[in-house]
Amino acid sequence: MKTSVFLWEGLDRKGARIKGEMSGISPALIKAQLRKQGINPQKVRKRGISLLSSGKKIKPMDIALFTRQMATMMKAGVPLLQAFDIISGGFENPNMRKLVDDIKLEVAAGNSFANSLRKKPTFFDDLYCNLVDSGEQSGALESLLDRVATYKEKTEALKAKIKKAMTYPIAVVVVAVIVSAILLIKVVPQFETVFASFGAELPAFTMMVIAMSRWLQEWWYVALFGFFAAAFTIKEIYRRSAKFRDGWDRLLLKLPLVGSIVYKSVIARYARTLATTFAAGVPLVEALESVSGATGNVVFKNAVDKIRNDVSSGVQLNVSMRNVSVFPAMAVQMTAIGEESGALDEMLDKVASFYEAEVDNMVDNLTTLMEPMIMAVLGVLVGGLIIAMYLPIFQLGAVV
Repeated sequence: MKTSVFLWEGLDRKGARIKGEMSGISPALIKAQLRKQGINPQKVRKRGISLLSSGKKIKPMDIALFTRQMATMMKAGVPLLQAFDIISGGFENPNMRKLVDDIKLEVAAGNSFANSLRKKPTFFDDLYCNLVDSGEQSGALESLLDRVATYKEKTEALKAKIKKAMTYPIAVVVVAVIVSAILLIKVVPQFETVFASFGAELPAFTMMVIAMSRWLQEWWYVALFGFFAAAFTIKEIYRRSAKFRDGWDRLLLKLPLVGSIVYKSVIARYARTLATTFAAGVPLVEALESVSGATGNVVFKNAVDKIRNDVSSGVQLNVSMRNVSVFPAMAVQMTAIGEESGALDEMLDKVASFYEAEVDNMVDNLTTLMEPMIMAVLGVLVGGLIIAMYLPIFQLGAVV
């Protein structure tokens, strides 16, 4: 039967009034679960949709921090329900506090930690839940949580580095476009008034800039609407069209400079995910199934799917990685060493660390390299407009 979210109010053992949310099939079962927890239920009513309270959006780094804190609490021997209370009180974001409280209520109602997380798929994906489930089943939840925390921290740090590489040049180009638009709308018309008194033919470059200025003054709202419409359309096509997303993934790998960063980051994510799942005791074929969705790029997703099929038929992992021809030789060789020595998770972890460091260095180098390139773009855009406006004045001075 389908579960729903119920709001409840009741009295605890000391007679204090408390309230909260709980998932269940019916109000009667919710009341029974509350009584098992020592709560005397007064009101139980169904809630249509479980909405998070207003506040900051929950970010992946919040989930990574939650995982790290849970691992620390488990290692310290703190009981699970008490750990939830301690961690919840440490978050300033009310949405994150509510998420932790909801998970605590599910666990207190008799659900396993992994099943409680599965009821929050927006924040905890299948890979995360499966690893926690493995930890609960094997009795090594604290060590698995530590591995998951490390995995989340490394993954989010890698994403942050790539965003850093992309954000800076985009921000500067946007500022350059805004400055150019202001010059075309406010400054160029002033020069046009001055040029009208010359009574001479203007250079073609200047006429082109003036024509752009006139169009932008009259149709600026069309340009603005067109920009946002194009951005929205691309975003919707990306969301709805798998073919478009696949093409974008392939294009990213072929772009100069950026393509190399994306390639190495995918290798690092592949190695980190496989090392984490394999070390958790997940069979290699099942681990590869989780890795397939975690690569974040269709080229590698297809490659990992092929590797999984090969491994399930008895082919060694390193041989299959070499056959798909998308993995670097170093990653393949380290995998082969790991398989031969029985330390595959350790070797994959070293591969992940190596390529994460490579991405870090490449992002720093790219940022340094982009600075003069961005200055050149700014010079062409803004300097070109200024030259176009002063060119008639220079020509007039030459004639005189």
